[in-house]
Amino acid sequence: MEAVQFVRLPWDNKLSFTRQLLSLPQNSERGVRFPLTKYILKRILFIIPCMLGVLVIVFTITYFTPGDPVKPMLGTGYTPEKYAEMAHEFGLDKGYLARLGSYIWDLISKGSFGKSFMSSIPISKEVGERFPVTLRLAIMSTAIMVILGIPLGVLTATKQYSVLDMSLTAFALIFCAIPGFVLAILALVLFGVKLRWLPIGGLDTWKSYILPLCSTSLGGVAVLMRFTRTSMLEVIRQDYIRTARSKGLKEGEIIRKHALKNCLIPVLTVVGGNLAMQMGGAIIVETIYNVKGMGMYMMNAINSRDYPIVLAMVLLTSFIVCAMNLIVDIAYALVDPRIKAQYASPKRAAKKVQNAKKEVAAT
Repeated sequence: MEAVQFVRLPWDNKLSFTRQLLSLPQNSERGVRFPLTKYILKRILFIIPCMLGVLVIVFTITYFTPGDPVKPMLGTGYTPEKYAEMAHEFGLDKGYLARLGSYIWDLISKGSFGKSFMSSIPISKEVGERFPVTLRLAIMSTAIMVILGIPLGVLTATKQYSVLDMSLTAFALIFCAIPGFVLAILALVLFGVKLRWLPIGGLDTWKSYILPLCSTSLGGVAVLMRFTRTSMLEVIRQDYIRTARSKGLKEGEIIRKHALKNCLIPVLTVVGGNLAMQMGGAIIVETIYNVKGMGMYMMNAINSRDYPIVLAMVLLTSFIVCAMNLIVDIAYALVDPRIKAQYASPKRAAKKVQNAKKEVAAT
């Protein structure tokens, strides 16, 4: 009977949760390690050295990459004086340390990524115009992935080894195996060129969003469905789910209120990683469908050796990845109260511990 008390529902069973709270590896008399706000501040401060490391690595690679960015800007028939003037204008006549220090100083003091070598337009202005396009596509693609992937994963887990389960799993394996750029090209040729059902470029109308969103979201739907299925199968075999069934709860209520929360931890990791990947890895899809977003901007910069744009895009991508990792970690605490308890304020945690001891002593 005592064993059953330890495996009751963790979401609505206060006694079970207090036993888990008392069994935390930290010193429960003084609370927990540190509050959640302190943890968030530490993670935010950790982004600074991470960004600095990325900046130094990418800047070093672009500095020692063979090729002269000045000659493509001048074209043919330039004079040595014109070449020296152009190199001085963009600071290309300085050494490695001088250029790196100047770039970091401008980034910190002015918040400027510099100007494009080819167009002389400030990069911050171009990013401000293109970033909303990529962000809109990323959010819409992630929303489609969540709306389809999680319910399908739960459905296949609850209908394990059925015809529906095997069919959806087979389709998921197929879309997981197909690279995103291959799927984008096939969809472009079939629905845009052959059948002419959908536009093949730009984002002028709502139909223009269909092909880019399908190309970026179908693979994510398949991955998320498989993760959700695996996590849900592991959860529904736990003892507390068996206890819930023995109490007479309906299967749908058990899945919604008790099993789904527990299986969301790995799912949140996939969703957060996908959103970061969509923001930083939209180069191929935006290039194929001629979408004027950050991905196409970076691809054009790579082809024209416009190193300031490349460096700015990599820095933005790394910042988005760090920010999404932080958001996912915070979401863990919102989903799982056991994780949230580890970051409660010390006074509140100590009060909970005292109350928990009284409840356990009373039992």
